[in-house]
Amino acid sequence: MDNRDLLNEFEKELIKKGISRRDALKLMGLGAASTAMLNPIETKASEAKASDVKAKIVIVGGGLAGISTAARLINSLSNPDVTVIEPSDVSVSYQPGNTFIGAGVYEKKDVMYELKDFFPQGAKLIKDKAAEFDPDNNSLTISSGEKISYDYLVIAAGLTLDFGKIKGLEELGDTYTMDERSKIKELFDGTGVSTVYNTDAAVYTWKNMQATIEEAKKGKKLNAIFSHPDTAIKCGGAPKKMMYLMDARLNEAGKDVRANVDMTFYPNSTKLFSVKEYADAIKKQYEARDMKWKFAHNLKAVDIKNKVATFEHYWDEKGEYDADLGEYDLVRKTKMVDVDYDFLHVAPPMKAPDEIGNSPVGSGKGWVPVNKETLQHVKYDNIFSLGDIAAIPLGKTGGSVRKQYKVAVDNIISAMEGKPLTAKYDGYTVCPIITGIGTVMLAEFDWSMKPTPSFPLDPTQERYIWWLLKAYILKPMTQYGMLSGRV
Repeated sequence: MDNRDLLNEFEKELIKKGISRRDALKLMGLGAASTAMLNPIETKASEAKASDVKAKIVIVGGGLAGISTAARLINSLSNPDVTVIEPSDVSVSYQPGNTFIGAGVYEKKDVMYELKDFFPQGAKLIKDKAAEFDPDNNSLTISSGEKISYDYLVIAAGLTLDFGKIKGLEELGDTYTMDERSKIKELFDGTGVSTVYNTDAAVYTWKNMQATIEEAKKGKKLNAIFSHPDTAIKCGGAPKKMMYLMDARLNEAGKDVRANVDMTFYPNSTKLFSVKEYADAIKKQYEARDMKWKFAHNLKAVDIKNKVATFEHYWDEKGEYDADLGEYDLVRKTKMVDVDYDFLHVAPPMKAPDEIGNSPVGSGKGWVPVNKETLQHVKYDNIFSLGDIAAIPLGKTGGSVRKQYKVAVDNIISAMEGKPLTAKYDGYTVCPIITGIGTVMLAEFDWSMKPTPSFPLDPTQERYIWWLLKAYILKPMTQYGMLSGRV
C-alpha cells in the first residue's frame, strides 16, 4: 500500500465519522505536507521568505528538532546563515517506530533513513560534537578543538539514556546511540531484558517477546514487567504501549497463552497518565485486559543471570503533628522490592548529555532551562532550546516538536529584528497510545492538562483510524513535512 492508498484509507475512516479528509488534514496541520506525502520525491523546501535580517545561527543537534528548525530558518530568511553541528551524517532512525519494531509490526529497515536525504539545502553541516560552551562570548568548542562563534544558538541535541543508574546495566552507561552493538546483544539478546528506546535493542525486544510467547504456549506460568523511571523521558507512553502490544501478541497466540503470562506495570509515578481523562481510560482498558500496575516503584537494579528486577518502592506515612500548620508531617518511607521476571521492558532514566546539561548553558539538573512558552534561555537571550533536551514541563514527543520549532524560529527572527518575542508554545503534546494491533488512543493535551483533541471525536476511545495515522501517515509527515520545515 503506497502513500496515496493510505491517505485514501484514512479518508474513508474519517468519512465514517462525518469528517472530510480536507478538514482532517487542516486540523492536523497536514495540508502543506499532503502533497509531499503523496509525492515523496518532492522534498525541496518552500521558497517563501519572511525576513531580510542577517545573523549567524548555530544549531546543536541534527535530529528532528534541529533539522526542522534549520529548514524553517532557511525557508524564512532571505540571507540565511545556518550551521548544524551533528556527529552523524549517515543513518538515523524514525524513533517513534521503535515500538512497532519491538512488537514485530516494523523491521529495523522501516525506520532508518539517511540524514543527507533530508538535510536542508543552504545549511552547513559540521560533522562533530559540541563539547564546551562559552555563552558569555557567544561561542562553543567542538570535539576537534575548533571554536565556533554564533550570533544565535539553538540547542536541540536530544537526550541520553542513563542506563548507568541501573545496577546490572551499567555497561550501557550514559548513552543515546549505544554504538557498541556487542553490549546491546550481550545484555538484551535472549535475556528477557528489553527496551525500545534504542533501535537495535528494539529488535531484541521483539525476539524476547516471541520467546516469551513460545514458552507460554508450552503452559509455563510467566511474569512480564514494564518499568518507568523517576526522570522525565521521551515518549512517556512507550512502556504502556509495549505492554498493550505484548498483550495483543499473546492473545493472537490464544486466550490460554495470554492467561499464562502475568503482566504488571511498575511506574515511579502514582498515576497511569498525567491527564485524568486519559488515566481513567487506560485504567479501564488495563482492567478489561487483566493488565496490572503497581505505583511508586523505581527500577534500581537488574540481575540478568537470575532474572530478578529490584525496585525502590516509596510511600508516605503520617509523622509528627505541626501545630502551626494544623496538620501532620508526611514522612517518606522506602524499601527495596525484588520481582522475578521472564520478560522485562526497561524505560531507562534520561537526561541531557553531560557536556550540555552540566555546562553554563545547562541547568545542572540534566536539561537546558528555557521559558516554557518562548523557548528562550532563561539567562542568555540569544540562546533557544527545544525538543527532548529543553527543561519544560511537557514536550518530549515528536508531536510537541512540530509546534515548538515554529515558535523557536518565529522568536529567533523577532529577536534578530529587535522585536518582542510574541510566539508562544502552548504546551501541546500528542501521544498516540497504541492499545493493540490495529487500535490507538490519540492523547492530545497542553498546559491545561486537559484533553485538547484536534478532531470532534471522543479522545479517550481507541480507534482504527488513529492506528492508520500512527502506523502509516506520521512517518512520511515527519520526513517530508517537518524535516522540510513546512508542517
